[in-house]
Amino acid sequence: MEFRPCIDIHNGKVKQIVGGTLRDEGDSASENFVSEKDGAYYAGLYRERALKGGHVILLNGADSPYYEATKQQAMSALSAYPGGLQVGGGINPDNAADFLEGGASHVIVTSYVFKDGKINFSNLEKMAQAAGRERLVLDMSCRKRDDKYVVVTDRWQKFTDEVVSLELLERLSDYCDEFLIHAVDVEGKCSGIEKELVRMLSMYNGRALTYAGGIGSLDILRELKEDGNSRINATIGSALDIFGGPLSMDTIIEIVNS
Repeated sequence: MEFRPCIDIHNGKVKQIVGGTLRDEGDSASENFVSEKDGAYYAGLYRERALKGGHVILLNGADSPYYEATKQQAMSALSAYPGGLQVGGGINPDNAADFLEGGASHVIVTSYVFKDGKINFSNLEKMAQAAGRERLVLDMSCRKRDDKYVVVTDRWQKFTDEVVSLELLERLSDYCDEFLIHAVDVEGKCSGIEKELVRMLSMYNGRALTYAGGIGSLDILRELKEDGNSRINATIGSALDIFGGPLSMDTIIEIVNS
């Protein structure tokens, strides 16, 4: 188990939001925290602690008037910690090289691959060729529907027909280096993990896998470690002290590494 930090950027600001409230219309979201610091500041904190594999997420679409400011923040974070951070949000074969050359260790992709409700294997192969399998992370962010965890795209707003399962992880493992899974319904709420999802993910023993969503206390972090059989990496956002929350990042690192 590793602690994987995050830098979420929305409307040109580093923020922590409630994931399920993100909307393209009006570039709106319910906010837990809006930082006066830039992406490079947080990247520097992670670099000082030698934390690798954290993700920088652009939460504005490419057609948003805020996109360029959001991208600029992301690029500043990547340049402050070359090779230490992954980046996602609107990544495709045409722009992947910009982010990799800008310092990203990996690019993270959802919507380009999970297209029109299903996996587009042609797009997946293009993405793997553009970035290199060893530098590609597939984000299978999901929301619960009909007692199943279903992949959602377009900044978590559109349901696909793809269910997060061990079979799906195995099918996609040849195309990527890691998986990232946001449990969107609990993202930003600090109210507990999606236990059923975590227990299923704990049975996967392939590529590195990072879970994000609902970790709001040290007890919940320990629960993730136990339920995940210490196999699942953890991302914590809104609950961190650096984002206005109660949890010390250094204490989290100690628990994860213990």
